[in-house]
Amino acid sequence: MSDVVEHGLAGRPQGHGEAHGPHDAHGSQGTFRSYMTGFVLSVILTAIPFWLVMGNVLDDTRTTGIVIMALAAVQIVVHMIYFLHMNTKSEGGWTFLALLFTLILVVVTLVGSIWVMYHLDQNMMQMPPHEAVQKP
Repeated sequence: MSDVVEHGLAGRPQGHGEAHGPHDAHGSQGTFRSYMTGFVLSVILTAIPFWLVMGNVLDDTRTTGIVIMALAAVQIVVHMIYFLHMNTKSEGGWTFLALLFTLILVVVTLVGSIWVMYHLDQNMMQMPPHEAVQKP
């Protein structure tokens, strides 16, 4: 096998085993305790919505849906912090800013879609029940 040295932008050799900066050497990987904390929180945040639906705890389905959506948002944050190790300190904060931009786009898309579907539902001509049964 031949030893081929790849040169980076600065003309220095780059290896795959080298650390790419001070943020990669320490702190980028979680500890066993942080992984277990994230796992336990994830299990709890999954079990609560399951219990809400299967036990029919809340009588109003709209309230149940809102609670489940809120718990899902909290679970996304738990995954980002404990498993993806996202914080404001990694890569000079650019990772966090990219995440915020993505979240804003997702929220605008979801809220806009729900808004459009709600108004379409409200403004569509209603079909009598006997015609709805006869439709294939």
